[in-house]
Amino acid sequence: MQLCEIMQGIEYEILQEGNTDEVSNITIDSRKIESGGLFICMMGLGSVDGHKFIDNAVEKGAAAIVIEAKLPSYPPNIAVYKVSDSRKSLAHIAANFYKHPEIKLRLIGVTGTNGKTSVTYMMESILQQVAKPALIGTVGLRFDSKLLNIPFATSTTPDPPELMQIFDYIHKNGGQDVIMEVSSHALALHKMAGLNFEVAMFTNLTQDHLDFHGTMENYLAAKAKLFGQCRIAVVNADDKYSPQIMSIGNPERWITYGIDSNCDLRAINVKEKDAGCTFSIDGICDNFYLPVKARFNIYNALACIGTALAIGINVEQIRAGLANFEGVPGRIQSVPNDKGFNVIVDYAHSPDSLDNIINSVRDFTTGRVITLFGCGGDRDTDKRPIMGRIAGELSDYCILTSDNPRSEPPEIILKQIEAGVKETSCKFASMIDRREAILHGIEMLNPGDSLIIAGKGHENYQIFKDETIHFDDVEVAKEGLSK
Repeated sequence: MQLCEIMQGIEYEILQEGNTDEVSNITIDSRKIESGGLFICMMGLGSVDGHKFIDNAVEKGAAAIVIEAKLPSYPPNIAVYKVSDSRKSLAHIAANFYKHPEIKLRLIGVTGTNGKTSVTYMMESILQQVAKPALIGTVGLRFDSKLLNIPFATSTTPDPPELMQIFDYIHKNGGQDVIMEVSSHALALHKMAGLNFEVAMFTNLTQDHLDFHGTMENYLAAKAKLFGQCRIAVVNADDKYSPQIMSIGNPERWITYGIDSNCDLRAINVKEKDAGCTFSIDGICDNFYLPVKARFNIYNALACIGTALAIGINVEQIRAGLANFEGVPGRIQSVPNDKGFNVIVDYAHSPDSLDNIINSVRDFTTGRVITLFGCGGDRDTDKRPIMGRIAGELSDYCILTSDNPRSEPPEIILKQIEAGVKETSCKFASMIDRREAILHGIEMLNPGDSLIIAGKGHENYQIFKDETIHFDDVEVAKEGLSK
């Protein structure tokens, strides 16, 4: 594609003409540049500065670079374009390069602290009744019920070059609907610039990611940006932040859902049944069956019902989609055994999500609830004692252990969690080695007891200061149960 086409609609200054106008690929990672590629220099988070990797990109074959900071000199024969903000320009550059596949798709975005992944999987199950949807999120990429091998570096929402590549693939292979998790980081860092969502869903807002956003006000403002980019907004009326979301956003239509509040879609007659639950929606329709338990999953289902109705899916198709929902890896995932134990692996890694999972497991536990968890290193430290206190108040016993300690000493993280547990009367143990902690938790179990292994969910790795190792909570739990 011509460089001038890629830069269309973006304000820029040409600092140096190059020898070619054709661009073969675009990237923000100098290691991924191809011969004839365009390298966009990003001022990254922390000390990372893409301008330092220009020479690497040129050695790999870059024909052009986009910068936001002028330099004393540039490699010869390379086109150099300067923009005011590379991050803000990136989404538009990527959309231009892939010829705007996003406008050929119906985009459905989900944002909130908790529930995003479950909502996307439920919505996928509903859309499968009428189409072959794509899903983008924390657990990876799926299209037409199959995993896609298009890697992206970030944990939840891909960077614009990868996102547009994914959109392009979906469109060229007959896809029309894309359900995606939209993280607060992605919104704050302008990854969603230029996208128009048919529907945006808001699940809830609780303390998380304050290491990045600084304050809850900034966190809320980042989430709220999505509701200025959608035609229809579906929001949780029971969440205290929804009024602020609704005061900021400007969609054509708002749809509210909840259990406790007066709203458009209010769940009533919620009952546990077999391995799941049933509920109705006040004044609209009856007898939805969801094959998973927990109050928070009713909220997730309501968000999907509101979205499905808004885009024209009928009630019977919605019922079928929810009834066929197979769950999400690492989200209230049961580890099967024949010993009468409830062993649950869940991604809960924030105060609210930990509260939710313990209360939900308590509902079906006849014995003790043992909660095993840690907190990630190099992340929000304020939530550590809060999570310790929540676990201590709601559990019969706690096992504190490492999550992804990253560059922090694990023992310091555990001490900060311990401070919260000690505010309660709950007995606890601290074990830095997560494998040892999981095996210890299983050894403690009696029939009727529940062990919650929280924090990592679907992740199959553990991040330390100098290495990342393979680690899967489910695998370790199965090992312990086999003994």
